[in-house]
Amino acid sequence: MADEQHKTNKSPHVLLFPFPAQGHMNPLIQFGKRLTSKGVKTTLITTKFISKSILSLNTTTNAIDIEAISDGFDEGGFLSADSSETYLETFHEVGLKSLGDMIKKLQSEGTKIDAIIYDTFITWALDVALENEIKCGAFFTQACSVNNIYYHVHKGLISVPLGSTVSVPGLPALEYWETPSFVHNLGPYPGWSEIVFNQFDNIDKARWVFTNTFYKLEEEVIEWMKKMWPLKVIGPTLPSMYLDKRLEDDKDYGINLVKANHSECMNWLNDKPKGSVVYVAFGSMAQLGPEQMEELACALRDSDANFMWVARTDEEEKLPKGFKENVNNEKGLLVAWCKQLDVLAHESVGCFVTHCGFNSTLEAVSLGVPVVAMPQWTDQTTNAKCLEDIWSVGVRVKVDDKGIVRRDNIVSCIKEIINGERGKIAQLNASRWKDLAKDAVDAGGSSDRDIDEFLAEV
Repeated sequence: MADEQHKTNKSPHVLLFPFPAQGHMNPLIQFGKRLTSKGVKTTLITTKFISKSILSLNTTTNAIDIEAISDGFDEGGFLSADSSETYLETFHEVGLKSLGDMIKKLQSEGTKIDAIIYDTFITWALDVALENEIKCGAFFTQACSVNNIYYHVHKGLISVPLGSTVSVPGLPALEYWETPSFVHNLGPYPGWSEIVFNQFDNIDKARWVFTNTFYKLEEEVIEWMKKMWPLKVIGPTLPSMYLDKRLEDDKDYGINLVKANHSECMNWLNDKPKGSVVYVAFGSMAQLGPEQMEELACALRDSDANFMWVARTDEEEKLPKGFKENVNNEKGLLVAWCKQLDVLAHESVGCFVTHCGFNSTLEAVSLGVPVVAMPQWTDQTTNAKCLEDIWSVGVRVKVDDKGIVRRDNIVSCIKEIINGERGKIAQLNASRWKDLAKDAVDAGGSSDRDIDEFLAEV
């Protein structure tokens, strides 16, 4: 399991600083577990709100310490800000000082800090680390293909608004709508657009650049990135028990948004034939409108397939009248949250209808589940392109002139994956990627070697 060579010397100490959102925290926490298994002392930096409210790290021999800083919203976190722009500006202003104070406190107590690895959504963390003469690593939580596009926009190599197609190294030509939403639709979220494009502002000062993917999955883009930065490819950052099984107590992510009724989900799945269930989930943030919710609900009903749909509590009111009351039967199960890894790993699941967030994308690929890609915004449109046309593990839905995916199209895509020829091809490819993901993190695999190289340098 742990490499003894790293334990013979005094343990290095690495601080991990993810952006305070579940989809950003889990990859860095999982990376931290890999580091602790190799004899590294790891400390997670998070906000005071998250530290006291939703964080539930595994209390195992691979335990990660926690240090809390202020983001300016200690009582309510991100949701208590009046806008994302307000939150991001305040987090920068308050977090900059709070992080510096926390580092000085640790150092005054005699705590050695060998490196800080920060989420690229928090570029100012690198400046704080360098002011305190600490080596720093940037950590990308999104796909290399997506960051490739953001980099070209940042450098002015892609002009926005876009033309009809976009070309970047390592990827096929993309239609303008296949780029991330912040690229082909600049207006609605100026704060987030600024964050994703400016990830590269000071990245050349970073000692390392980490990415949560695996080499075979994005080989051509990774080779291009390696010419730019000292890249370490360390994913997929799933709990070890779903991949190489070398970390025996690593069975779950560090945080969960909502408590799941796990036994209900598993008991329902256990009664279903192999490969027969359509699993539907759109992550922790995606918001479907009432019309789209109705089309999806009717599609699941009309598909005549077994389905499990994660409809969060904040989405329930948009369900068609009477749908919830009538759905929980032999054919369908509606839940507010679930342990997605266990669901995807279950043999009864044959199709994943997903928003294509990169964590969900990596989970589907790593667990060998074919997908129906239904992207909503941000990086998801590009991830969906990769899933269908590059990795060949699924199909994409089509939106109409109103931006709605109609029920007939959803039904057609589900049937294609569950029973069609493309479904058979997708299943074969998904199984191949599953093996390659496991190989990457296993002893001597490409991601395992990159982690060892980093530790040797620390």
